[in-house]
Amino acid sequence: MKMSGLPEAQGLYDPRHEHDACGVGFIVDIKNRKSHDIVRDGLEILVNLTHRGAVGADPKAGDGAGILIQIPDSFLREEAAKLGITLPPEGSYGAGCVFLPQDASIRKACEAHCEALIKAEGQVLLGWRDVPTDSSSLGHSVLPTVPVVRMVFIGKGQGVADQNAFERKLFVIRKQMSNKAPEGSERDFYIPSLSTRTLIYKGMLLADQVGVFYQELSDERMVSALAMVHQRFSTNTFPSWRLAHPFRMISHNGEINTLRGNLNWMNARRQTMESSVLGEDLAKLWPLIPEGQSDSACFDNALELLVMGGYPLAHAMMMLVPEAWSGNPLMDEKRKAFYEYHAALMEPWDGPAAVCFTDGRQIGATLDRNGLRPARYLVTTDDKLLMASEMGVLPIAEDRIKKKWRLQPGKMLLIDLEQGRIIDDAEIKPSWPATSPMPSGWPSRRSCWKTWMSRSRRSSLIPPPCWTASRPSATPRKTSSS
Repeated sequence: MKMSGLPEAQGLYDPRHEHDACGVGFIVDIKNRKSHDIVRDGLEILVNLTHRGAVGADPKAGDGAGILIQIPDSFLREEAAKLGITLPPEGSYGAGCVFLPQDASIRKACEAHCEALIKAEGQVLLGWRDVPTDSSSLGHSVLPTVPVVRMVFIGKGQGVADQNAFERKLFVIRKQMSNKAPEGSERDFYIPSLSTRTLIYKGMLLADQVGVFYQELSDERMVSALAMVHQRFSTNTFPSWRLAHPFRMISHNGEINTLRGNLNWMNARRQTMESSVLGEDLAKLWPLIPEGQSDSACFDNALELLVMGGYPLAHAMMMLVPEAWSGNPLMDEKRKAFYEYHAALMEPWDGPAAVCFTDGRQIGATLDRNGLRPARYLVTTDDKLLMASEMGVLPIAEDRIKKKWRLQPGKMLLIDLEQGRIIDDAEIKPSWPATSPMPSGWPSRRSCWKTWMSRSRRSSLIPPPCWTASRPSATPRKTSSS
């Protein structure tokens, strides 16, 4: 399926060259305490990143902005009850934000399409909810493009073992919904998020319009322990509702200069790719990365494939955005071997980039190995961490700041909400060489690498059945990869 909504290639313009430069940031309560303050602070960060976006001839038309939060269970439960929908326990249902066409007949076809796929995958359609929106602040050029925004609730079906398995099933459902969209809906039908853990509110909006357009973001019941925000600046792209960030797992400031090669290699692996975690569902995901997307959207597709296929979040990010490891005399041999091994499995998605990423349980950020995008963070005395493209996006008294620093080239910052702590680069990186699926005896068997790969005759993008790894901890240990 080719994403529409962009002009055809003409003159010097080619939609394959869609890149952007933006403002990114997040705030998180390290101890996983959910509150409306986090959502409110996230929106304030977003507004204070307005200058990193852009407007056109219409001063009320932005390139795109949005916010990602954790599922506000109590809020959704109460709102669903008003519609006669009874939600199962948290983690046993998924909520999806869906952009639908304004045309009523096409909209109904899209809803029927979604419902049929939910049923076909053995899950339970709990119902639909209209998301209240206010278009009064939008520019005249944006109003014709505003979608109908609805929320779909999906219950866990029989045979789904746990929340992780259900999250994967929702991923498979969402990919099929998008790839098999009804005729005539390609431009306006889009699913920003469908998850048991996260919810996304975004659009072709200015930063200060997000909280106005999505009225429920100001509701005190809207609580979260994290908020990831993004203000888009389309340097050589056309803005659209679907290309606004955050995407399902990332917010990205920068560009992927190796995009065409990355996409070609992902497509080339189709016949050899396999997954013990996704199983037969892997074949339902194609095209993994639809044509006509921005580089950030493609990167997000690649990341969620790895994570849904069993890779821990930080591990997957290390594969996609590696450090400068080749010929680096300052890097220890085990970490260098880790990167060398994975370089044969996944080409680096290279370019100047600051990437914020989350799966709803962990949130973090990484900087590309050239370090050409700003990313600064601070930690407060009440266990909040703020990361953004610049400091000053939130008014925080100096006596509340426990630590200030910046991400350095190739480095990563990770906050694990389940562990309730910050995991810095020095702890993240040494843990993975010990638990990664490298052949026994690597790196001493580097000379046999090509032989080993030719004998395996498979793409090891997805971890083999023999490998499991936990999220990074002080003492790396092996657990279930689900």
